[in-house]
Amino acid sequence: MPKIDVAAVPVRKGVGYPAPFAAPCAERTRKRLGDAGGLKDFGVNLMTLPPGNWSNQRHWHSHEDELVYVLEGELVLVEDGGETLLRAGDCATFPKGSGNGHHLINKSTMTAVYLEVGSRNMDDLTTCSDIDMKSANADGRFVRKDGTPY
Repeated sequence: MPKIDVAAVPVRKGVGYPAPFAAPCAERTRKRLGDAGGLKDFGVNLMTLPPGNWSNQRHWHSHEDELVYVLEGELVLVEDGGETLLRAGDCATFPKGSGNGHHLINKSTMTAVYLEVGSRNMDDLTTCSDIDMKSANADGRFVRKDGTPY
């Protein structure tokens, strides 16, 4: 049946980054709706971001387009060009290969809820803009930009 029981989708808390890079994102949660529905070409995640938390480290993708749509609350989008406030009903897109690192920060006093949609390309390399870290979809490992492991 195509309808997903969202309440039954497992919740994943935090991120898989090595210390200390995981700390700002420790309380965020993700429900992998695309996985629950058997999608293969793109992922859809239902995200919650409590006050004070980051969505992830600021990053960009070599081979994956990404989109976020805010359902509840407000978030600050941080990119190379500065900060933009996103509220419920707002959407932002991040074309692959742009080199423009992005992430979301919840600077409000309420938990924000948003959808995160992205393509699933095994050739993708995620590069962090502000720290010495990158990750390839092919193996999922987090390494320094020179390729040495953490």
